[in-house]
Amino acid sequence: MEMIYINGYSIEEKIEIAKRHLIPEQRKEHGLQTKQVNLSKQVLTKLIQEYTRESGVRSLARQIAGVMRFVAKKVAMDEAYDVNVKTEDLKEMLGPPRFSNDMYKESQPPGVAIGLAWTSVGGEILFIETSLHKGKGGLTMTGNLGSVMKESASTALSYIKAHCEELGVDPKDIEEHDIHIHVPEGAIPKDGPSAGVTMLTALVSAFTKKTVKPFLAMTGEITLRGKVLPVGGIKEKILAAKRTGIKEIILCKENQKNVEEINPDFIEGMTFHYVDRMGEVLKLAISEGKKKKK
Repeated sequence: MEMIYINGYSIEEKIEIAKRHLIPEQRKEHGLQTKQVNLSKQVLTKLIQEYTRESGVRSLARQIAGVMRFVAKKVAMDEAYDVNVKTEDLKEMLGPPRFSNDMYKESQPPGVAIGLAWTSVGGEILFIETSLHKGKGGLTMTGNLGSVMKESASTALSYIKAHCEELGVDPKDIEEHDIHIHVPEGAIPKDGPSAGVTMLTALVSAFTKKTVKPFLAMTGEITLRGKVLPVGGIKEKILAAKRTGIKEIILCKENQKNVEEINPDFIEGMTFHYVDRMGEVLKLAISEGKKKKK
């Protein structure tokens, strides 16, 4: 047997699928006519971003069905309603939004970096949080991490220890502090090497007390030699970043070909930085960050 991998849909693709197929189908199933309900692009975008989290459109179809049921009830009861559904109407129709992107737009303290991950339901944003406290150089990792992800953290720390001077890290800080790396949403298992550059950035940010550049995300595997290696799931990761308002992404140079395969309209307004070495990652992510005031 041969495995065939199918990429997830972008927001623009989901909107077109909804317009051409989902809305007409659900309207017919609920006994409604075209003139009785209209869903604009803005409404569909809000449905996709705040009421679903998937690579396909099954959940979107269920949410559209919910809207149709609400309208069908109004028609059946001969109640007044606005044929043109507005974004503010969705809360009454479907309840409060299930997902929010506000947390990705907040300024983060030193020690926090944003990575990109691939999941079975498409790309996801991944926070890497690092804190330091008095100790003897121990490393604790939490957040339901797999063995490969833990190895990435150990590799990042070893690289920092070997290049303290050029990174602006005091070796005594490493020796006199215990390090805690946490990846939120601990109920979800996480594994893979693609968080390597994010862990490295979060650790250097914590040690130098400089914040990571806002609206920046990254993905890539790292090695002890200081190389950044390519990873998979690039399209899904980039589309997830676009949905959450990320403006810049750091990737391995070898992943540039994957970005070029994406429709330019889907990634308009985004900036991509292609790197080969860890030093380039840190220069892009932290050099412009502001040092936290004591």
